[in-house]
Amino acid sequence: MCQKHRQVNKGSLNYSQLKFLTLPATPEKLWTRSFISACIGNFLLFFAFYMLVPVFPLLLIEKFDASKSLVGLVLASYTVAALLIRPFAGFVLDMVYRKPVYIAAYLLFVLTFVGYPLVHAVGLFLFFRILHGFTFGFVTTAGNSLVVDILPSARRGEGLGYFGVANNLAMSVGPMSGLMLHESYSFDVIFYTAIGAGLAGFLFATGIKARNMSGQNKQQPVALDRFFLVKGTKAGISLMFMGVPYGMLVTYVAIYGMEIGIKSGAGIFFSLMAVGLIISRLFGGRMVDRGKLVLAIGAGTFICVLAFLLLPVLKFLSSPILIGFIFYLISLIMGLGYGMIFPAYNTLFVNLAPHNRRATASSTYMTSWDIGVGVGLVSGGWIADSAGGLQMAYFTGGIVALMSFFYFIKIAGPHFLKNKLR
Repeated sequence: MCQKHRQVNKGSLNYSQLKFLTLPATPEKLWTRSFISACIGNFLLFFAFYMLVPVFPLLLIEKFDASKSLVGLVLASYTVAALLIRPFAGFVLDMVYRKPVYIAAYLLFVLTFVGYPLVHAVGLFLFFRILHGFTFGFVTTAGNSLVVDILPSARRGEGLGYFGVANNLAMSVGPMSGLMLHESYSFDVIFYTAIGAGLAGFLFATGIKARNMSGQNKQQPVALDRFFLVKGTKAGISLMFMGVPYGMLVTYVAIYGMEIGIKSGAGIFFSLMAVGLIISRLFGGRMVDRGKLVLAIGAGTFICVLAFLLLPVLKFLSSPILIGFIFYLISLIMGLGYGMIFPAYNTLFVNLAPHNRRATASSTYMTSWDIGVGVGLVSGGWIADSAGGLQMAYFTGGIVALMSFFYFIKIAGPHFLKNKLR
């Protein structure tokens, strides 16, 4: 009788009562131990990387009396090596358990730093630079793929934004630390500091726990889309255009600062740029999760265009105070723009790919960026030496960024909206 009564009561519940009794869904947890470990490991990896970004041009010029063109070519070899390995990395990472590959690549990346103190000729420096590029391309592709695996899908844009903040914090303190060490210590001390940071990051990376996503592609034939996300070609072109002025900026901004009278301001420039990147990433990732991905990229790109076109104007100013104010304002604006487009583009490529092509999507995203940065490194040095100086290089970079804006608005953005899978 009691059981019957319970059945009657259960059957008498109407829809509104059931809806009332349903527990609200709890948001998926973002800040897990694995995600925190991934962010710290990513920060320390990029800290070691960014420490050397402004130092390498100084090393080549001071130690080997290299021209700006040669500096661009030598430093671009790193980017070329990274972009050559990324498609292969994406192919491998979509077939195997990603964490062991990430750990191995991370350790090799750190160990490659050991070669720099041994360098006594440009040729040997070039060798280690290429080797470092291979390891960097593999470890960053693996890391980006791995963090996508551990993020809840509903908060992926936000998570990638925070994961990118680790890069930006490294951009803030890395170049400044490298330049400060350069003022008081030898180049070898900078290299050993980078090795220590990398080893600490390696320990945090080992603490990441992720699902085994391997085996999904082993029975499928080898084809172009196993190495490159074909549907991401249009977005890749747009992102590549944005990499060109960025490559010019990070490589030559310390030299350009000296040309306009700012002799020790490159570290502050990178720090303020990182502040802008962090601020915009905090809301840019949420814009992506709320369906405003195309708006985030369009707005961020336009902001970058304005910043790059302001850089050449500094050459026409005579007031040191005004030059310094605008120089640092540009760095902040630049950070805001790039901070909006990075997590948006990252999510764009992931959303164009099926789940078993996540590593390939990450590889395509990073390869597109690397191509642009490599072109910026080489063309920036060439323009600076033979076609009007760094002023003209940055003006050219602004025009290329403007091309990216129109290409994305007219072609890449609509293509994404038509072909996205999620």
